[in-house]
Amino acid sequence: MGKTGFTDIVILAGGFGDRLWPASIPEFPKQFMALEDGISFIQTAIMRALDVEPSGKILVVSRPEICGELTRQVENLKPVLSSSHREKISNDLYVIAEPCPRHTCPPLLLACKFLELSSKSEHLILVLTSDHVIGPMENFVRDCHKAAEFVAQGNFVCFAIPPAEPSTGFGYIKTGIPLDAEESVFKIDSFKEKPDLETARAYLATGKYAWNSGMFGFSASLFEDEIKKYEPEMHEAFKVFDTAKLPECKILNSIKYIEGWEPLVDSYSKTKAVAVDNAVAERTDRAVAVKASFDWDDVGSWDSFEKYFKKDSGDFISVESSGNFVYSDMPVALCGVQDLIVVVKNGKILVMKKGASSSMREVVKKFKEKN
Repeated sequence: MGKTGFTDIVILAGGFGDRLWPASIPEFPKQFMALEDGISFIQTAIMRALDVEPSGKILVVSRPEICGELTRQVENLKPVLSSSHREKISNDLYVIAEPCPRHTCPPLLLACKFLELSSKSEHLILVLTSDHVIGPMENFVRDCHKAAEFVAQGNFVCFAIPPAEPSTGFGYIKTGIPLDAEESVFKIDSFKEKPDLETARAYLATGKYAWNSGMFGFSASLFEDEIKKYEPEMHEAFKVFDTAKLPECKILNSIKYIEGWEPLVDSYSKTKAVAVDNAVAERTDRAVAVKASFDWDDVGSWDSFEKYFKKDSGDFISVESSGNFVYSDMPVALCGVQDLIVVVKNGKILVMKKGASSSMREVVKKFKEKN
């Protein structure tokens, strides 16, 4: 077992990057962007995985067209790591390229199959996101300890984030009966889709709702049993792995890399795209939640992104202006304006009033239609 009880970690790192356009684009999605410290989201996710100290593998599942940048960023992280963490990356980190996007459930079933082919022992898997801000790390590791205990007992574990505001941008978890003396682990009563503002306020007022972080813990055996029960067609499509052999690993930017694995291509061709939330989390009777003691931010908008900068990014001149945030790879001058977010990246410019981040999906949609 690893330090926290988890044997293996899976990081989902596909994504197409709409919400932080134009800095985040399909060829360079949000997980490759860096905050003020210069370390990207995916690099931070790798460091988080290393701090959990799994005894087995770290799998990063992504799109083939961005795996070059992904492996480059992992390799570039090595100089700031301890020798043991560098060794862990060299020995046990694998980047697996999906043949096509299938949302979040198929790549997790793929991870289960790959890990079982690697080792016949039981796999307790922690699923991490590739583009969130989490801290302090000691709190996160401590919560992973709790999660692993309940995973080992045959549960599907979510991390519930105490809501800071009535957000309409997150799915919610309704917590049920407590399962430990500290009331830090709960049976999940139900999952709720992203609500409207009135509903979100009602959730907050009850004190029984939390944000769903998108991170999970489960055993490979439980996950496969639940797929068989709730998604039989997917289970059938992945039977090809029962007689499969481990793929031959390529090396991409010094990182182990798997692409074009025949059973993976075959199973994905017969599998629909479905979120793990819809396929398993919302249907299983084994769902429990660890109440997060760590801070969490999905940094899902320019308004939230700005919070992590003490100064503007790039060459910036301000005249009779205030309250603006500039993120640019070109010189920018602002005159007589207030409370703007200005982004100049990838040959495109975004000028947005602070607080208008909810318009970003419409902006990206219109650009796609125009082009």
